[in-house]
Amino acid sequence: MIAAALQAPEPSRGLTAVQGLKVGHHTLSERPTGCTVVIAEQGAVAGVDVRGGAPGTRETDLLSPTALVDRVHAIVLSGGSAFGLDAASGVVKHLEQRGIGFKFGGAVVPIVPAAILFDLGIGDAKIRPGADCGLQAAQHATDGPVAEGNVGAGAGATVGKMAGRARAMKGGIGSAAIALPNGLVVAALVAVNARGDIIDPATGQVVAGTRTEDGKRLADVRTLLRSGSLQPPQPEPLEHTTIGIVATNATLTKTQATKLAQMAHDGLARTIVPVHTSSDGDAIFSVATGARSGPVDLDTLGALGAEAMAEAVLRAVRAAVSIPGFPAARDLR
Repeated sequence: MIAAALQAPEPSRGLTAVQGLKVGHHTLSERPTGCTVVIAEQGAVAGVDVRGGAPGTRETDLLSPTALVDRVHAIVLSGGSAFGLDAASGVVKHLEQRGIGFKFGGAVVPIVPAAILFDLGIGDAKIRPGADCGLQAAQHATDGPVAEGNVGAGAGATVGKMAGRARAMKGGIGSAAIALPNGLVVAALVAVNARGDIIDPATGQVVAGTRTEDGKRLADVRTLLRSGSLQPPQPEPLEHTTIGIVATNATLTKTQATKLAQMAHDGLARTIVPVHTSSDGDAIFSVATGARSGPVDLDTLGALGAEAMAEAVLRAVRAAVSIPGFPAARDLR
């Protein structure tokens, strides 16, 4: 027995609890893989912090506090490794057609940073998200509750691969939001494709991760690491990465947005063991819509962002459903 069966989490508004944001998924179920887009039609101040050793990103240099452009119009999370970066081109096309973007002379240039995760080992590697996938996700983006689990960028995500993919489990995509009485909202969206195990920080228990050799129990990679018995298979490079977005309705500068992205990584550190490895491309974007004016304590905001990110990680694996070779936490007793 691996663990008591987990129920899927109750539906949550998730990232769209932040006024001004829409979320859309497109899933290529024949592999599976997919992409997820977050759209800020009015633009949003953004930042990014990349911690993993094997990142795949687009337009992240524009998010530097020293760069000219101060707002983004969408962010894309995608499966498909480097091929998945093409999904952002479809989002750019959709936004240009709607006149959304950076105005320059007679042109409109949508600013669409992106990050990818490696899921090519799931199914047919020739099926991967491209521009059409991004276009479809953008066209179906809404401000309704965010779908979670085996959708979008989380469709081919897996976790618990420290002892190899044969002992891994299903990951997915999750989203969570925290709303304060004063109107401040902080939310997170994350595609969990981690090399490490997923830990519930409230209990210290493994929710999903590396299984024992017979596949019937959770091995707990923390125990394996301390015992010195863990022998990572070789070669299995670059088959991982957790990518996400933390968002708020607060008004921030680009420097503050960057700090928010940095602090949100604490949420990954609380729930993923180990995290930010040499073969994970872990990256977190931040967006601030400015729908709520007035000063905000950045440290409080960052702490809430980490909390929302940790909750989103847990929701991702609890909402996931098994696929061949990769059992999910909610489906196993």
